[in-house]
Order: sequence, then C-alpha cells, then structure tokens
Amino acid sequence: MTIQRNLLMFFLFISLLIVSSCGDKPFEPRFAGNAEPRETSQWPEYGGGQGQRYAAAGEITPQNVRDLKVAWIYRTGDIAEPGKGPFKTGSAFENTPLLMDGKMFICSPFNRVVALDPVSGAEIWNFDPEIDKSANYSNQFVCRGVAYHAREAESGALCDRTIFTATNDTQLIALDAETGAPCPGFGDAGRVALAKGVGETRWKGEYQHTSPPLVIGDLVIVGGSLGDNARRQPPSGVVRAYDAQSGALKWAFDLAPPDYDGPASDAGYALGTPNVWAPMVADLERGLVFIPTGNPSPDYYRETGNRLDYYGSSVVALEAATGKSVWHYQTVHHDLWDFDIPAQPTLLDLERDGVRIPALVQATKMGFLFVLNRETGAPVFPVEERPVPQVDVPGLQVSPTQPFPQEWLQLSATDLKPEEAWGITFWDEGKCRQAIKDLRFDGMYTVANEKWTLMYPGNAGGSNWGGVAVDPEDEIVIANVMNLPWRVRLIPREEMPSRGSYDGHGELMQMEGYPYGGQRELVMSPFGIPCAPPPWGKLVAVNLKTGEKLWDVPLGTIRDVAPVPLNWKLGVPNLGGPLVTAGGLVFIGAAADNYLRAFDLKTGKEVWKGRLPAGGQATPMSYVVTGPNGREKQYVVIAAGGHQRAGTKLGDYIIAYALP
Repeated sequence: MTIQRNLLMFFLFISLLIVSSCGDKPFEPRFAGNAEPRETSQWPEYGGGQGQRYAAAGEITPQNVRDLKVAWIYRTGDIAEPGKGPFKTGSAFENTPLLMDGKMFICSPFNRVVALDPVSGAEIWNFDPEIDKSANYSNQFVCRGVAYHAREAESGALCDRTIFTATNDTQLIALDAETGAPCPGFGDAGRVALAKGVGETRWKGEYQHTSPPLVIGDLVIVGGSLGDNARRQPPSGVVRAYDAQSGALKWAFDLAPPDYDGPASDAGYALGTPNVWAPMVADLERGLVFIPTGNPSPDYYRETGNRLDYYGSSVVALEAATGKSVWHYQTVHHDLWDFDIPAQPTLLDLERDGVRIPALVQATKMGFLFVLNRETGAPVFPVEERPVPQVDVPGLQVSPTQPFPQEWLQLSATDLKPEEAWGITFWDEGKCRQAIKDLRFDGMYTVANEKWTLMYPGNAGGSNWGGVAVDPEDEIVIANVMNLPWRVRLIPREEMPSRGSYDGHGELMQMEGYPYGGQRELVMSPFGIPCAPPPWGKLVAVNLKTGEKLWDVPLGTIRDVAPVPLNWKLGVPNLGGPLVTAGGLVFIGAAADNYLRAFDLKTGKEVWKGRLPAGGQATPMSYVVTGPNGREKQYVVIAAGGHQRAGTKLGDYIIAYALP
C-alpha cells in the first residue's frame, strides 16, 4: 500500500467519523390502529413458495420506496445471552413469518408460536411449548419458521388447519391455526418426540431442530441439526415424515449409503450420517421433496474407507409419498472443509427455445450456484470436474477432483494471496500479509493438516442459510455472499487441550474417536478486521436467461461493528436472505449492521434503508392487504433480533413497513 493510500485512508476515517454523527435518523416505532375488514395475500411456507422468496406485490417501487415507514411492531420478549439466567447459549432471531387465513404466524428463538394481525401487529394467540432453556444447544436458540397444513375437506373441527413447529428440544408440535390450542389427535396431546430413535445424545442440545418442518399433502417432514465436530458416531441425521393428522411415522430416509452395515441407533438409523439442518422444499406437481444435506461429522478428518458421505453435501430428491431417493447431486466430494449445503433449494422453471426446464438453484458455502434439472439432477449449465490438491495426513484420502460451475455462477472469492492483504494502516496490513503468508494454501480445496491452513471461503460461506431469491419472470437470481478468510488446523489427539483448559481464540473441535482434534478461527488484523480485501459481504445478481452476472455490490457498512459508527460501505459479514418483489426491488437485512435495505433489482443501486433496533439476521417477507374499498396496501416484514454468535445487537422485534 502506498503512502498516498495511507493518507487517503486517514482523511476518509476522519471525514466519515464526522459524517456518521449526523447521517441516520434514529429508529422511530409507529403503531397502526385497529384493522378494518380486509383480505390478505398469502405467504404459505418458508421461502414463500418453492423457496423463491418472491412476492408478487408491486405497490412499493424504486421510485416511492424512500417513503417507506414503520407500520407496526411486535415484541416477543425472548432473548438469550450466555451466562445470564439459565442460558448456556445465546439466541438468534432468524424467523421468517407465514401468512395464511388472514393471520401471520411467527416463532421466537424459544419456539413460542404467535399469531398476529397482519395490519395492526396485534397478538391473536400465543403458544409457549416451554422448552428447556438451560440446555446447551449446539446451534443456539433458533427457530427459522413454522409450517402450515389444511385438510382437503374441512369440517370446522379443531385442527382442520394446523401450524407445525419443530423445537430446539426435539419436539414436533401441532397447533390449531385458529386458536393456538395443541391438536389432541396428533401424537401425545399434540406432540411427537423427535429425539426418539436417532441414537444416544451426549448432552441435551447435541441434537435439535432449527429449521421449519415441510408440509406436502398430508405429510409433515422434518430433518435435524447436530453439534459439529464433537465426536465419532453422533446421532443419526435421518429425515422422517409423519402423518399430519395423527403424528404416526410414515417413512424415514436414512442418509447412509446403500448396503451400509455400520453402527446404528436402536431404531436402525445409521449413526454419524449427514443431517439436513437447512430448510427443505417440495415440488407438488412432481411429488418430490428436495433436501440439502450436511457433511458427516467431523468436518476436517474422516479416515479412508468412511462411506458415510455418500449423500453428504448434496441435493437429494426424494419421493414425497415413500421417502425413496430418486437422485442426488453432490456439490462437494468427500467434504473435508465444512462446505455442507446450508440453504433451502429454490425451484423455478426456465424457458429455453420454447422448452420448459424444471430447474433447481442451490446456493453453497463455496459461493457457487448449481442449477440442476429437478427431474433428473443433471446440471442445466455445464459443471467441470477439476483436479484439486491432495493431502499428506496419515489415514486420509481426498477426492481427486471437485465440481466447478461456470465462472458467472461463482459468486465468492476463492483465492487470497499475501499481497492482497488489507488493512487501514501500513502496520496492520503488514501483519495481515504475514499472517496469510504463514498459512498453507493451494486453492480453496486445500485439506487441513497439523499446520495452519487457509480456508477461503470458510465454513461460514460463501452463502449460508439465507439462500437465494428469484424473479421467476426474468429468471434473475439474487444471492448475498461473504468473502471471509479462515484458518484451520488439526491437533494430534495427545496434544489436544480439554475444553476447560483452552484459553485460545476461535473454536476448539474435540472430534472424539479420531486421531486428531482441531481448531478454526477467522484471520483478523490486530484491529479485529478481516485480513482479506473488502467487500467482506456483498449482494450479487445473475441472469439465468443470458448466462451473465448482472451486478455485484457491497452489502452493509461497518457502522455497528467498528469502534466508532462509520457509515463506510465496505460490505460486511451477513446472515439472512433476500426478498424480491414484483415492484422491482430486493429487500435484505442480513448484514452485520442494523438496517433493512432496498436495492433496485435492475441496477443493484441501494435506494432505501431503514434503521433497525437490533440486528436483522433474518429473511424478510412481503404481503398485500386489500381493504373493503378495494385499495391494496403492501407490507414488508423482518425479524430484528440479532445473532449472539455473530456479535450483532440482540432484540425481539417483528417490524412491518408500509407506505404512508
């Protein structure tokens, strides 16, 4: 970096410090009055429909979005900070509401389910499952959403319309959508115990549920989330389908390879398989369910001959009626990087020369988008198998190749050289340059060994659980991704510190039952800034019709992560997903600053931002209310509750925005 750049950075710092004190209006809550009779549009499932995160609502446009105001606010009261009260872990408010039958349905991080009036935000009913708040949940307190089911022939009886939630403490609960009362005919007084049959858990919270169930027909389907890197043979990652009315088990898909005869639970499910912690999606026309899978545990070492990753880091298509595998497509072979698929698949139809192609778009932690034919699993756009670095770790075998989509479908940075290190001054940039130089790195598929190894992108992504949004008419895909450098190393078992004695940085991975444990952490400057060049987070649009990247812009400022509140658009880490509307807008929170933003879908220009009272690490949704006079009003809603592990401000807000 030149002296001129240092001077420029200094003056920018001082200028932005001055400007930041007068740039934003404070968050101002506004509340609507009682609602008049009306009709509402629907948001029937997580992702809106087919995982598209698309709202066919066009009242809010790039021209008038600047007038968007807070319409109403609801607060859940559910926040967890480790060490406070009974909490051993923190909370993350990642919920996307549903809207059906004129009611909005949300779930809090403690799995309380609440029905709200979508016009006023007033509470209609509230159900508290009273989960164990003292358990050490591996993935924090999280509830990304609930599911809705309606019987084909309604009788007016209790639970003709049902809300399902899968809880952190492993219960599948059915509630009457009208009243919030548990459905007495479902399982045991409205509950099914999901931990039964998956295998022994070492601690309460090793196995949990963070994503919503999936409803297709009269089935409700659930995956599960496991604590990574704890031990060999953790609980099974089995996917199960239950009768939506009785709660009876209808089928189970065990993610073990065919003819597997290894260790199993008392129910016969293979232990240590990949799990499905991210949301699933259904193709009603074809009777298929698409599940995004994780990799087997642990992430960074599995000995030669371990076949449990047969379905690992894959999109798997199942027959909804039977749970039988139709096809699976592996985005990473023998995943040793924690590049498991983190996001719900997105379904859309592509038009090519007058031919309709039923497609599926899958975001990945590598920042790659894979576009597959959902009938066959074959790539719609070419994918190349390229040679990747091999390994010198005893007992470990690596796939000789990995799949790479075309360049325009590669959205994150995958290479980082020492001379690309970034810092505010000569001093911290030099520290970062040396830190990167000291790491092993032969490309993004460099396998960890006993020396510190660079992972770029790392286990957080690329993309994470927010997935993508699409404009189905113009076949435009929107994704938020990250460029964060991580370092990982294996630690021989005899040198592995215990949890209690460990005082280092980052995350210690015990990996019990293997010859190695491990450690991973972000590569940061002495100022706590990522050593990779910004943007560390960005929003990207690709056009599937033309096969090109449309735009690529930084997402977020360092206002809420820097020691002083700078509105510096460097692009920051993000967790959450985008929403696309028919009005030509992309709405997204996600970034590690407290804003909901709107971008012009055509250009990528930021056209509005609203200050949030807490981190917006969630995916927004949108709906339309039609009043008795026929006038339509569009709302945009986001959960603003932050993410304890991401370090954003915690809260408990559901916030709706609308034009005056």
